[in-house]
Amino acid sequence: MGDEFGRMAYLVLLLIAIGGFLLVELRTRPGRTLRLAAAWAMIFLGAIAIAGMWGEIRSTIFPQARIIGNDRIEVPMSDDGHFHLTASVNGTPIRFIVDTGASTIALSENDARKVGIDPNRLGYVGQARTANGVIETATVTLDTVSIGDISDEHVVALVLRSNLDLSLMGMSYLSRFARVSIEDNLLVLER
Repeated sequence: MGDEFGRMAYLVLLLIAIGGFLLVELRTRPGRTLRLAAAWAMIFLGAIAIAGMWGEIRSTIFPQARIIGNDRIEVPMSDDGHFHLTASVNGTPIRFIVDTGASTIALSENDARKVGIDPNRLGYVGQARTANGVIETATVTLDTVSIGDISDEHVVALVLRSNLDLSLMGMSYLSRFARVSIEDNLLVLER
């Protein structure tokens, strides 16, 4: 009851303050005040509309993978033409670009830190050729990689020493699925 009274008192005081301001302004500059009030009303209504439609907007901008049953994952193509998939690596959600041109899972240094790997303590003895040139790589073993109920343990991956801020899900992990196909802008992974 006390919280409700406090909220109501706050709203009444806010209404009195805004109403008083509008009354004073309407007396001195009625045309300008009405235009500003209308503009703020439209901004407020627009914000409410965006908040109400945020779920649809988010799914359009950042399409999410759907997990069907215990063995099928459907990943819609994003507006950028790539398939983005969030997997839990060592218990931490990591957003990947599914890349059939990559030979293995490749973590950015930032994502490696998120999953508990210190990139500064790794031995970068390998190399990878990327669109941005040759970069150094370090081989690591991830405790777990999970997508929904599909989980794998002791997954070999690379940490990339580069300024790239994305991680790649390559063929070494994709080959664990019995079926990998693209159907109507939808990547389908099945076990």
